[in-house]
Amino acid sequence: MTLELILVKGGQLILSLSILVVLHELGHFIPAKLFKTRVEKFYLFFDPWFSLFKIKKGETEYGIGWLPLGGYVKISGMIDESMDKEQMAKPPQSWEFRAKPAWQRLIIMIGGVTVNILLAFFIYAMILWSNGYTYMPVKDLPYGIQVDSLGKSIGLQDGDKIVSIDNKEVKEFEKIPVYMILHGSKTIQVDRNGQPVNVTIPDGFIRRVMGIMKGGGSFIAPYMPDTVPYVARHILEDGAGAKAGLKPEDRMLAVNGVATPNVKSFLAEMKNQKSKTIDLQVLRGTDTVMLHPALDTTGKLNVLPYTAVTIPYNFFESIPAGVRMGVDKLNSYVLQLRLLFVSKEVKVTESLGGFGSIAKLFPDQWNWLDFWQLTAFLSIILAFMNILPIPALDGGHVLFLLYEIITGRKPSEKFLEYAQIVGMVILLGLLLFANGLDIWRGIFGK
Repeated sequence: MTLELILVKGGQLILSLSILVVLHELGHFIPAKLFKTRVEKFYLFFDPWFSLFKIKKGETEYGIGWLPLGGYVKISGMIDESMDKEQMAKPPQSWEFRAKPAWQRLIIMIGGVTVNILLAFFIYAMILWSNGYTYMPVKDLPYGIQVDSLGKSIGLQDGDKIVSIDNKEVKEFEKIPVYMILHGSKTIQVDRNGQPVNVTIPDGFIRRVMGIMKGGGSFIAPYMPDTVPYVARHILEDGAGAKAGLKPEDRMLAVNGVATPNVKSFLAEMKNQKSKTIDLQVLRGTDTVMLHPALDTTGKLNVLPYTAVTIPYNFFESIPAGVRMGVDKLNSYVLQLRLLFVSKEVKVTESLGGFGSIAKLFPDQWNWLDFWQLTAFLSIILAFMNILPIPALDGGHVLFLLYEIITGRKPSEKFLEYAQIVGMVILLGLLLFANGLDIWRGIFGK
């Protein structure tokens, strides 16, 4: 990985985490202030020994730490990672967290998770409002699927038309591999030359699919016979083809003067291009049109010869649609975590990762749509992980507060201190393990 690529991916990761952390901590900060609870510090990133920047306004010190592993708000009278035993040894003051009613403390603690969930819903809604939702319907692939050697090894063939998976319809082609992984699928039903065929998925297949997906690939793709013309049926927004004025149903006739009467010849010529700008001759209706697209860094036009459907949303429609998308992403993430415990084909050492793995999710080029989609997904992950009932996380504090509300008995401060220490040890261990796996893979390529 080049230095430029590291800076692009790292920059996107840091910006995304900064947004998520600041808003998460605001979720604690705002209700704390509303309930007249003193907040001593509000920090983006951690600041052991020193901070990069700090300023004090009123009773709160605002700052930026040097260790980009999160952030925090230090609330007076609360047992947290600061482990301020000196303050806790003093009698409770009216402005301290521990002096507030349990229901107020509960609202303060769930504020961060609430903000992260709402943020994800909002981002998804705005994406749908501005871009709509585009997908490739499985039933609209005229030539069926193309399979690699892995797909052929289980009995799939080029031209098969997928009808269902485990006898359940999957409408979106792009979701098929993920659906199979999350649900541990056992069979694929296909239409082969008009005849129904049931393909059995053997043990070990799902794990190999996951390996392909880690590299950005898939074991299936829409099939296009080499002998049919290459027709632009879906033009990606802001892609090279769209910018050059390519229209849906344009038929590719020639690239730099070389005739491209079919898919095979067109793809071959595009692969051979060395220049950034090409001369592209297309047939539009009965007219021949010459275009001069400037290819992207991957040398592609970003034009697909398959039908894709875009569902538009107005502002008011985008809100509930964004909520549904966020819930769907959360459900998928929970299913992924479940696989770590119940699937024989999913290994923790292959699936878990730290900040390096997260950074790899971001694209090689700065793309705001991809950035916001990943930020929304990371916001959901942050919310879910924080609400887990582990001491030192928001969920641990919530668990003890619910116990107090239900039983009327408050856990002793000594117990909370020990629980905080145990939670911090667990979290530090997980952090070292996950990032250690990234380092191991970076060195040994596994």
